[in-house]
Amino acid sequence: MIIGIAAVDRKGAIGKGGKLPWHYSADMKFFRETTTGHAVVMGRKTWLTIGKPLKNRLNIVLSRDANIEPQESLVVFSDIESALSFSQSLTTDLFVIGGAQIYEAFLPHIEKWIITEVPLTVSGADAFMPKDYLDGFKVVDSKELGDGLVVKFYEH
Repeated sequence: MIIGIAAVDRKGAIGKGGKLPWHYSADMKFFRETTTGHAVVMGRKTWLTIGKPLKNRLNIVLSRDANIEPQESLVVFSDIESALSFSQSLTTDLFVIGGAQIYEAFLPHIEKWIITEVPLTVSGADAFMPKDYLDGFKVVDSKELGDGLVVKFYEH
């Protein structure tokens, strides 16, 4: 299954200056627990921000930059078709973890969303979720993480 996972502010912002514009340890813990043991797919900018493969996950980076060296638990694809084809062979879920261009590219393929609602509006945010990304989805569950964070689970 292909699942989009993101933390978004009140206006749909997900980034500022190439980074997450907030730090909530409860959300980081939730993200780690949710994605561990699965595959995660991200774009080059997200990969550069993280800087190393996420532990106990297969890391897939979409990039036309040939300088990203594949390593243990890291595979690199230059286009979404190759990544999707590869994901067919996975025995785990594939979590789409960003950034904005990757969410946009995977939009037609995402079967579920897990969205952490961050109780802020980030001034100067420059990366946003695609418009209407939740169209056709409905909330099936929610969970409070503390610090005003609410995770909502969406399905078709």
